[in-house]
Amino acid sequence: MLTIVRVLAPNPGPYTLEGTNTYVVGDGPTVVIDPGPDLPPHFDEVAVAARGRVGAVLVTHDHPDHAPGAAAFAARFDAPLYAFRLDGAEHLRDGQRVAVGDVELTAVHTPGHTSDHLAFHVPAEGALFTGDAVLGRGTSFIDPPDGDLVHYLRSLTRMHELAPRTIYPGHGPVVLDAGAKLQEYLEHRAAREQQIVDALSNGPRTIADMVADIYADYPAEVHDLAARSVLAHLLKLSAEGRVSHEGRGDAARWETVAPHSCDRCGKPVKGRGRYCGSCSLILLQEGSAENR
Repeated sequence: MLTIVRVLAPNPGPYTLEGTNTYVVGDGPTVVIDPGPDLPPHFDEVAVAARGRVGAVLVTHDHPDHAPGAAAFAARFDAPLYAFRLDGAEHLRDGQRVAVGDVELTAVHTPGHTSDHLAFHVPAEGALFTGDAVLGRGTSFIDPPDGDLVHYLRSLTRMHELAPRTIYPGHGPVVLDAGAKLQEYLEHRAAREQQIVDALSNGPRTIADMVADIYADYPAEVHDLAARSVLAHLLKLSAEGRVSHEGRGDAARWETVAPHSCDRCGKPVKGRGRYCGSCSLILLQEGSAENR
């Protein structure tokens, strides 16, 4: 059975819960996942857990609570550093394997929380290191534009299809029923989307209006974060042609778009146009031919 030790970084806060989880994987040489912020006392604790034997350092994404200490920690042990886009790291591809000692992990590109986000899968152990894509408690934060809800939902589905048994999250406790947690995350996003659609049912509203209703039972200090999450949902709905907005920034007023059919073929049309994408292209080509 693979040895996995969690070392909690001393950086608690509203974004990080109790702090960033750094994982030491294997019996030596070990793989260290997410050394976290540049905190030398934390590095010392991780080094003790690794018994001074570090064969590789991996980073799930480049947020300041996960990545700043990675290069210094890797250099301390002359170990290679791997990430999707982190400066100074060897860039991992989706599906690429990293093998060190008795540890073999597969990088899984899981964009959504950030565009560079990776999870690390150990199929033989049913283990999935999820960074901030899935937390041990609460839900992940999606902040556009680097955060993208459409990509995030695809990533959740992909992680679910891997059928892991145990999730080792970037923050919060280890999750022993991985399948149930991933299903919970998918259902939460669907429920939040429905709340937003319902909030628009009586006409155009700003994001602040919607947050005041949807997050009425939450502390006021989380409302700014909630507004970014609502925006992520609205951008997804807009891409699907289900909502539109007038104005910019905080003053923008969002509203639902009534579904309608293409005037030419009768298929559903996204947005306010008269024609579906295929018919628009055909009509454009016909118009170009007539003008020759």
